[in-house]
Amino acid sequence: MFHRSERLLLRPAWPEDWQAVYAAIADEGIVRNLATAPWPYSAADARAWCALPFTPEAPRFIITLADSGEVIGCIGIGPLPPEDGGGDGTMELGYWIARPHWGRGYAGEAARALVEIAHACGHPRIVASHFLDNPASGRVLRKAGFLPTGKGGRHFSLARGYEAQTNGYALDLAEEVERSLPAAA
Repeated sequence: MFHRSERLLLRPAWPEDWQAVYAAIADEGIVRNLATAPWPYSAADARAWCALPFTPEAPRFIITLADSGEVIGCIGIGPLPPEDGGGDGTMELGYWIARPHWGRGYAGEAARALVEIAHACGHPRIVASHFLDNPASGRVLRKAGFLPTGKGGRHFSLARGYEAQTNGYALDLAEEVERSLPAAA
């Protein structure tokens, strides 16, 4: 599965991508804002992530610049665990962008592309959150159509080694479809 947006190409990770992924993510300022990535992030971590099988119902992609193929980040969705309110088809979004590419709108563009993919896959709802000390991620989510839930929470960050406070966001894809339909005459 591939997806092309205006400036980006989202594609599956291949085992040979590990060096590009490692070079892009090996930055504590990125990894500390992720839930499941360890710090320090090692070459073995990148190899293991790139070797994971691709699953169309829960896709994860490498984000590349469409014109050059340069790896600038990763994005994906996965099932929200039942203990977090999942079990109803709700998916959780996660992403990161390499520091040299911050502030260019790539994260929002990739998130909007992934929303299109999730809709095409038939997922009813996507949720996401960001650590309170990473408000830029909240701006990305809002630009991608997510709405604040008004619910704070705590998520464990493997890189930080502790639970940190988060803000929650959600996007109801069924409501998005209803809003885009023409009004009945």
